[in-house]
Amino acid sequence: MNVPLTTADFCYRALTVHPTRLGIVDEPGFPGSLGRLTYGETMARAAGLIGALEKMGIGHGERVAVISPNAAKLLISLYGVTGGGRVLVPINFRLTSEEAQYIVDDSGAQLLLVDPELDERFADVRAPRRIVLDGIADAELFAPASADDDWPAVEEGAPATINYTSGTTAAPKGVVLTHRSHWLNAAAVGWGFGVSEADRYLHTLPIFHVNGWGLPLGCAALGVPQVIQRDVRGPDILRRVDAERITLLCGAAPVAATIEQAAQALRDAHEPVPGDGTTRMVSGGAPTPPAVIEHFERTTGWEMLHAYGLTETGPVLTVNRVSPSEGLSPSERAERLAAAGAPLLGVRMRVDGEGEILARTAKGMTGYWQQPERTGAALADGWFVTGDGGTFEHGTLRITDRKKDVIVSGGENVSSVQVESVLHDHPDVVDAAVIGVPHDRWGETVKAFVVLRDGVALDETALIAHCRQSLAGFKCPTSVEQRDALPRTATGKLKKYLLRRPYW
Repeated sequence: MNVPLTTADFCYRALTVHPTRLGIVDEPGFPGSLGRLTYGETMARAAGLIGALEKMGIGHGERVAVISPNAAKLLISLYGVTGGGRVLVPINFRLTSEEAQYIVDDSGAQLLLVDPELDERFADVRAPRRIVLDGIADAELFAPASADDDWPAVEEGAPATINYTSGTTAAPKGVVLTHRSHWLNAAAVGWGFGVSEADRYLHTLPIFHVNGWGLPLGCAALGVPQVIQRDVRGPDILRRVDAERITLLCGAAPVAATIEQAAQALRDAHEPVPGDGTTRMVSGGAPTPPAVIEHFERTTGWEMLHAYGLTETGPVLTVNRVSPSEGLSPSERAERLAAAGAPLLGVRMRVDGEGEILARTAKGMTGYWQQPERTGAALADGWFVTGDGGTFEHGTLRITDRKKDVIVSGGENVSSVQVESVLHDHPDVVDAAVIGVPHDRWGETVKAFVVLRDGVALDETALIAHCRQSLAGFKCPTSVEQRDALPRTATGKLKKYLLRRPYW
């Protein structure tokens, strides 16, 4: 018997095994909040969404785009849109309207869902149909329906989501992940992170980030309560950890930094830190230095895990978890945890002759949306070329080089080519190069080097303001340095390693 692996499997198990368990705790106090839902109520709304899309004429395989911070309706959209055979296109709400519109147009989305708090900001972003998730305009879309009826049949090789990433080029690329990709990733991540029915999960990781790394599906299957966190602030996170008895959360370096600062304030006030001894956090994004890991674990009393992956690989490739029972000192633990870790089940890894990390996994993308040439280049000989340098010895991956020209600021990928293009649009800029430099809070921040026209003095504030007219805030330089010339090869390529050297 060959049964397709689909995202609906996770919903079915939540409905049949855990219908009365707490499923989602939406953040209160904003328009359209759904409050506290059991998994039975959650899947009833997902079933209602499937029926509503049918009535709207949104056919199987057609795309539904969503611009939203973490919210119950974003989770339900993941379940209902994909489970009903449509394709979800989650859009980073930190992008500009122009960037979001490009994704809507490129994906061919027939329906755009927008969070009410973002409606005004993205008022110019349009699709054939547009609905605000305010509890009024979307009332029929998320009305409960019988979840006991069979959901539409879907092939496991059918696209489930298209997740856009800037990657190493200026033009965004749509990464196509199938139902099989989602199924295998959720199972492997759940195993690697040690998720169990005893956990309670806090969504500090943006769900639009490669579908929350697969936790929304894995948690549903295990009946794990999922608590929504819209804004990532340390004190708020610690309050939710305390009130909802959170045991697991994920995030990039800035999330860990804001939690650590809030925990330190409690320590200084001789107050207990919520989650001390019971909570674990999975750190992803840029490699975390050992000193940062050691200080985080000491201040919070939490366990830190380390994960590595890329959108194209589904995304998680490796997980590093060091058991407290191994008896290592804090510094030894941190040194071990700084590695990217061991491959998840179903992942193969190797390093080529030039030191570049290659990955092969059954849960990876089928390709870039409508970009066969880029797909072929990325999946050379059946291996995905990560663009990262590292070593893979004794079953452990270590990242040794920076990702090719990509800046990971606050967990967000920034294309240096895109920023350079905007800088070149300024009339006073003759040449420009952009790199990432270390930052205590964001992991990396954007630094620009410019060559200006003769006789023009550097106005750093004006150049940054110029970038803000075209780019999302996290992509804009936080500092600009003037140079007489930029280092280039004989063929004209920038030698960015020379620019990075003083900072890394």
